[in-house]
Amino acid sequence: MEAWIQHLLEQSVGWAIGVVAVVTFLESLALVGLILPGTVMMASLGALIGSGHVSLYPAWAAGFMGCLVGDWLSFYIGWKFQGPLHRWKYLQKHQALLNKTEHALHNHSVATILIGRFVGPTRPLIPLIAGMLELPAKKFLPPNLVGCILWPPLYLLPGILAGVAIDVPAGAQDSLFKWYLAGVGVLVWASVWLAWRWLRPAKEDAAKGWLTPARLRYLAPTTVVITAIVLYLLLQHPMMPMFGHLLWQVFMGH
Repeated sequence: MEAWIQHLLEQSVGWAIGVVAVVTFLESLALVGLILPGTVMMASLGALIGSGHVSLYPAWAAGFMGCLVGDWLSFYIGWKFQGPLHRWKYLQKHQALLNKTEHALHNHSVATILIGRFVGPTRPLIPLIAGMLELPAKKFLPPNLVGCILWPPLYLLPGILAGVAIDVPAGAQDSLFKWYLAGVGVLVWASVWLAWRWLRPAKEDAAKGWLTPARLRYLAPTTVVITAIVLYLLLQHPMMPMFGHLLWQVFMGH
């Protein structure tokens, strides 16, 4: 029975790593990544890594390969079918976004390809548009490689942190510490998102909602400062050494 359970666990690990490759591939694939709930799926897989059921580095390698294949397939689709794609009504509805992306690729191709990998709405579009613009492969390859190396662990990180937190030995402050970690995670996400909305060049859509440029001007820096203070307090928490040790074990591949 024990041998059968061990065999099933090994199969499950293999399936989990395969799912990482498939999800990162679909998240990178032209347009598919816009509708796939990949963030939730990768957070679940990251939790398996954080809890020690799946090793980080095989999952990282699988994510790299899925990202690379998805991006280059999208690039090929854009290059091969650029005429029909330009006439496609779905893309014509998003003409403003396409125009901005084309302008960015023309003027700052390396930065656009690299940074766009980490921005949800542009991730599955930039390789496609780069192909449609017939961007030379030698200009697309270096930032694409760097992005595909760095993106999978960052994509898995929220789940990894959650998995490590679950494995923190129970104690008097255990439940409060886990809630503290979750709150800090939400605050970090909010501060990054607000800072991005505040600093990005195009603020036209921000003026239409509650987050006007005037409000962002004080809200974003205030949130960043609060996040920095809360992170400092988190590092002083008595449970933090145990959490840091478990997290280090994950990154050491143990």
